[in-house]
Amino acid sequence: MLKTVGYNLRGTVSVLGYFFNTVFWFIPIFILSLLKLPPIALWRRVVSYPLDACATAWIGVNNLNQRLLGSTKWTVNGISTLKPDDWYLVVANHQSWVDILVLQRIFNRKIPFLKFFLKQELIWVPVLGLAWWALDFPFMRRYSKSFLTKNPHLKGKDMETTRKACEKFKSKPVSIMNFVEGTRFTVAKHQRQQSPFTHLLKPKAGGIAFVLSAMGEQLHKLIDVTIDYPGGVPSYWDFVCGKVKEIRVNVAVTPIKEIIEGGFFNDTYFSDPAQKARFQQWLNERWKAKDAHLDALNSTQAPL
Repeated sequence: MLKTVGYNLRGTVSVLGYFFNTVFWFIPIFILSLLKLPPIALWRRVVSYPLDACATAWIGVNNLNQRLLGSTKWTVNGISTLKPDDWYLVVANHQSWVDILVLQRIFNRKIPFLKFFLKQELIWVPVLGLAWWALDFPFMRRYSKSFLTKNPHLKGKDMETTRKACEKFKSKPVSIMNFVEGTRFTVAKHQRQQSPFTHLLKPKAGGIAFVLSAMGEQLHKLIDVTIDYPGGVPSYWDFVCGKVKEIRVNVAVTPIKEIIEGGFFNDTYFSDPAQKARFQQWLNERWKAKDAHLDALNSTQAPL
């Protein structure tokens, strides 16, 4: 009983810490976002640096919260060669919302601030849309097949628009994050998919292909992250309460040039079925290796 009360008290204090830290850093981020509105490219680039610094500091304080209130043992391999001034595409297996906190914890100040591709419509979300735009989260515009059937003259226009929006990353390092399974692992989803992997869902190549098509010339390295929770997959509440005793993370870095020069990916992905199949097979092989690594760790997908 006392142990449960202790966990709940720790979790409450931790959540309050996350909340007040988020409010504290959101204020300068919002102010800087407004300052970035004038359409002057050089000015926007200048303002983007203190914006990223605020986001990095926000994660830094969250990490301090974890160190003070958590008792997790962290085992992290493969991050020694990472640099904060390089260009990365980051992929990972996905089991819990805690995965995002894990990625922020291990990569903060080691690579550029993690960003996700967002749908173009999300830029209109009140306040948050402005912040995402100001923090240079890349927005994508994708037309459906039915829309392109009615408007064939717009074929390829969505990718062209996205590439143009990403031109700013030619001179500014960036890390783009993608959970290629598309959703969190559950036993029910695993069974429904009839996944050939023991510990993973089937990977979807389309998301990575979109990023490489839009930013392949700018991104230098692929970071493949394998996250394992030896004591069981935790919820966010489990994590903030300090119930997660150990987290193991393995990071594998591959030059994107090797993927392209090896013939596994090129810009014909969306029009050539053979190229699409080749890239999916390459991704499946990476997932097979990831599954074997988790198997060697005696990984479990059971809830904590």
